[in-house]
Order: sequence, then structure tokens, then C-alpha cells
Amino acid sequence: MAALAALSGPKHGGACDRVEALLAEVGRPERASAVIHERLRRGESMTGFGHPLYPDGDPRTPPLVEAAQALRPEAPSVRIASAVLDVMRAAGHPPPSVDFGLVMLAGALGLPPGAGATLFAVGRAAGWVAHVLEQREQGHLLRPRARYVEANPPRAG
Repeated sequence: MAALAALSGPKHGGACDRVEALLAEVGRPERASAVIHERLRRGESMTGFGHPLYPDGDPRTPPLVEAAQALRPEAPSVRIASAVLDVMRAAGHPPPSVDFGLVMLAGALGLPPGAGATLFAVGRAAGWVAHVLEQREQGHLLRPRARYVEANPPRAG
């Protein structure tokens, strides 16, 4: 349950939603440059590009982009996403993230909005199940990396 709950946060599930919003704002391939440059002029970040763990590009993304472009290169969503990729690459911005690739592939498959995050969850499900099984087998908390503190402790007095 925790894994699914985390998917609704800004890092993954929310990132796919923001990529979808960007592509919807672009609307047509020929608008990609204007929309991206206006967003950057306003100082907005470009969700779907760059990954802190993969500064040279997320290795999961190229196969997703290639599959989308091979499957339905004529699909409006694929043409818009491809135009956004071209503009970002030409401007020297970081490569696309897995979230961008998932949204692009979902569009090529004709899936409804929100499907990119669902594809991400399906891909992670085996790992989540493996973690649950490992945790149950060990019988104690594995990899406790965080110490949780109360965000708003009650005030004395």
C-alpha cells in the first residue's frame, strides 16, 4: 500500500500528470518551441526532463520513446512529444525522464490520461511484491533509512 501511495506524490505519478499537462498545453507540434521557451522564460521547471540519478539520461527512456515512435509515429500525441523532445534537445536541456517516455508510449497505445503512471506502477509491481516477501521472510524491519519525526509537535503550555 505504501508503494501505491507514494505513486501519487510529485516524483512519479504526479510527474506523468505534469508531462501530460505539458503536451496538452503544446497541443500541436509546431507550438512546442513557443510553449517551452515561454515556460522557461517564466522560470518553470520542465517536468519530464532530467533525472538526478541519470545525469547523462535515464536508460529506461530511449526504448520507450523508440517504441512509441515506431508504433504510431503519426499519432498526434507522439508527434507533439517528439517535437518537445527535439526542442529540448536543441536547446541543450537534459534528456527526457522515464515519466516522459511512459506518457509518450501511453499516447502511442491510445491509452487514456493517467495511463503513464499506471504503466510505471505495473513495471514496479514485481519489485514491490519482492520487497513484501523479503520483509515477511526476515521478520524485522529491512533497510530503515529514515527517522520519522512529528511534523507539527504539540506546543507545551
